[in-house]
Amino acid sequence: MFAATFAVLRASYPQHRAIGWFCATYSIGLLSPLSELGVRFASTPALFNASSYLALVLSMLCFTHGVSALSGRSPPRVVTPTIVVLALVGRAMLDDGARNTIGYGLVYQFPFYSMLLLCTAMAVAAVRERRDPWWAALGVVLAISVSYFLVKPFFAAAFGSGATMRDYAASSYALFSQAVGGLLTIAAALAVLLMIVRAVLWSTRIEAETDLLTGIANRRGFERHAAALIGTARRDGQAVSAIMLDLDHFKGINDGFGHATGDAVLHAVAQALRGAVPPDALVARLGGEEFVALLRGTDQHGAALVAEAIRAAIARLEPRLPAVTVSGGVAELRPHDTLGTLLDRADHQAYEAKQAGRDRIYPALSSAT
Repeated sequence: MFAATFAVLRASYPQHRAIGWFCATYSIGLLSPLSELGVRFASTPALFNASSYLALVLSMLCFTHGVSALSGRSPPRVVTPTIVVLALVGRAMLDDGARNTIGYGLVYQFPFYSMLLLCTAMAVAAVRERRDPWWAALGVVLAISVSYFLVKPFFAAAFGSGATMRDYAASSYALFSQAVGGLLTIAAALAVLLMIVRAVLWSTRIEAETDLLTGIANRRGFERHAAALIGTARRDGQAVSAIMLDLDHFKGINDGFGHATGDAVLHAVAQALRGAVPPDALVARLGGEEFVALLRGTDQHGAALVAEAIRAAIARLEPRLPAVTVSGGVAELRPHDTLGTLLDRADHQAYEAKQAGRDRIYPALSSAT
């Protein structure tokens, strides 16, 4: 079920690399219980014994890469290949040794507690950086899993796991071991699945609220974030101002140079706008050639200064693009304003700027007090 779930998510959201690793984790992991059936009932158990172990090691390797991709942290490159090589060499050296000894168990479980320890370290680093309870939950599950694989050899020696793989498969200890391991596997899978679903929903929201052409917010994204910005500013007693901008004669650029050039101009204008406003300003393309900036902690005079800086930046777009100018209007939030009434006043000022000859900001800087 986990393999199928991650496969569907991987097909739907290929940009999330971690999903592919977790899909591989549980797809490859399926081979282990199938191999153990072969160990118990086939006439050549050694082959299935080897395939079961190899499937578990590769599955754990994929899980480690998945946690790395999900957390954005990577262990040193040589670490995981070294663990895999040591695991395979150690398993080959064990050959047909008695399974119910501590030494055998520690060597056999080495890749699992080693890679889970790496995953735990990455989860702890993510918790420290993000203060995310889901990473904390995953870290707890992984830490318990590390302890589980470390103590398994001692329990195997104490309670008897059978001297051979076939004896182990038929033992009560195997039932206990696989039940606990299954619970930990499900807990880890649910934790990463929930974090991936959260990441997918977040990226879907960002995509829905981002203008694909310019990379800044669209109207939906602007309205959602603007409501939060205004609410915070009012609570903190800060001024809020809006700048409405409209490119002059943009239809002529599309008609004279083509829509591809027009799109390039819109993208360049968005970058110039973002570069000219304060870092905490909210900028968006409302549609067509209309842009907006919402500034917290800025009165109308300060907003007029920013608007003039934007107008100057747009006038200096890269030479390969046709020249373009912008007309803009500025308005400051009043006590009984809504976002709509604030933008209406700024839009009215932008209209006045166009009527006065374009390529200007209204009210003029000298009168924006």
